[in-house]
Amino acid sequence: MTPKNKTQSRNRRHLRLRQNISGTAVRPRMAVAMTGKHIYVQFIDDVAGKTLAAASTIADDGKGTKSTVAGAKKIGALAAQKAKEKNISTVVFDRGGFRYHGRVKALADAAREAGLKF
Repeated sequence: MTPKNKTQSRNRRHLRLRQNISGTAVRPRMAVAMTGKHIYVQFIDDVAGKTLAAASTIADDGKGTKSTVAGAKKIGALAAQKAKEKNISTVVFDRGGFRYHGRVKALADAAREAGLKF
């Protein structure tokens, strides 16, 4: 089945990535999701099926942040801070089928600078 639009293509890439990426309680999956207006980050334990921590542009801490490269840096640092509060230091990065470029790269770099290890 060939994809008909960009969203279907991204979803297929994400499913391909998820075959190899899985999070545990010790090393959760840092899942990134984006829209034109918002950025979302979750730290997920796939074994237990639970979200351990989350940050986004619509949450109280990130409210008012735009979905730009500068906003992605802020959300990446905020996500790393929330992960540190939950004693998470190493993660598996799940880019969600997005290209590792622009906002995704800025978010990942900011999380690394804040102390997360990928």
